[in-house]
Amino acid sequence: MAIKSLSIRIDEEMLNKLHVVADYEGRSANSQILILIRDAIEKYEDKHGKIEL
Repeated sequence: MAIKSLSIRIDEEMLNKLHVVADYEGRSANSQILILIRDAIEKYEDKHGKIEL
């Protein structure tokens, strides 16, 4: 599996809060974002079925 990069625009306050949550969970901000994305995809698939690519 290839690893891709994604650039996002985020306001400073939200980024700072993300770092607080990530630090609390013992993760980097990047790892925390990946977990949030994974959870969102799982929730979507639970409601709508598996995403087939």
